[in-house]
Amino acid sequence: MGFFHNQLIDIIEWLDETRDTMAWRFPRGDNEIKNGAKLVVRESQAAAFVAGGRLGDVFNPGTYTLSTPNMPILSDIMGWKYGFQSPFKSEVYFISTRTFTDRKWGTKNPIMLRDSDFGIVRLRAFGTFAVKISDSANFLRQIAGTNSQFSLEELDSQLRDMVTARFSDALGASKIPALDLAGNYEQLGRYMLPKIEADFAPFGIQIANFYVENISLPPEVEAAIDKRSSMGAIGNLQAYTQYQTANAIPEAAANPGGLAAAGAGLGIGMAMGSAVSQGMQGQQTVGPAGPPALPKKTSYFAAVNGQQAGPFDAGALHDKVVSGTITRETLVWTNGMPQWTAAASVAELASLFQDAPPPLPPGGLPKA
Repeated sequence: MGFFHNQLIDIIEWLDETRDTMAWRFPRGDNEIKNGAKLVVRESQAAAFVAGGRLGDVFNPGTYTLSTPNMPILSDIMGWKYGFQSPFKSEVYFISTRTFTDRKWGTKNPIMLRDSDFGIVRLRAFGTFAVKISDSANFLRQIAGTNSQFSLEELDSQLRDMVTARFSDALGASKIPALDLAGNYEQLGRYMLPKIEADFAPFGIQIANFYVENISLPPEVEAAIDKRSSMGAIGNLQAYTQYQTANAIPEAAANPGGLAAAGAGLGIGMAMGSAVSQGMQGQQTVGPAGPPALPKKTSYFAAVNGQQAGPFDAGALHDKVVSGTITRETLVWTNGMPQWTAAASVAELASLFQDAPPPLPPGGLPKA
């Protein structure tokens, strides 16, 4: 009797110490399940009996005494016409119905989209989702099969690919501009959830939640956006250039030769800032250009009667030449000349003596 007692199973239960087991087969071996055995199904579990290759009864959380009234489908499969009286052999599968959280998803390759602001763009996205088994019978038939233990790791890659594929379709259909996506992650997640659930339902799996954490543009597009934002933040470009130059002067002054470089940079920066500012404001010069500045008149000093006289401008020099006060031999000087020089030898003054009469003879003009 002890031998037969040891061949009978009287308690069927599963204590799961893992965090990713989705289905687990009770290790019956060659033992038979005892008539009136206890089945313990804990919260976040379900138990399914398989006999003769056919799925029988499925039990939700609770404690059950295995008998004909509690196992109508299995009783029919095994042909117990006269009640549940003898031990029986059956495979028992425990299904974990808890929510498996923090599953990662992400686009392996960029998603090509037509955007209203940037034209054709490539977007990358990633986030998290959570799944749970909603139909134990379908999950056993479609996914777990006859495996003694089925973990989420075996299914994770397929789930992630299904989520990513459906997300790509939904993102294109949403028509949300790329610049507005950051403010619509929650809305996009809610929009995605029912579309993904339709793909998972035939496998007895439900998407518990779906989150979009980030959608990013290519680096070159992000760099262009940063430049555009910087220009908008600067505002008055000329004032910004002056501010930057003023901050650079103390640093340049602290370095040998730096102040001269800062001065050159100041001039260039101010000129560029002014030119760019005028261009941005659309300023244009109206009307013809004004006449050039009048040439500056040169004045000369002259040695008259052994004394320095002047300075004399061109008109005064002409009068002095006519009156004979200044002659060809009179010494003259102006800024830029190395020394006093005879007036006739100065190219600018030579024309004054072409029409002048010769000097009077010592006795004066002869009388008529």
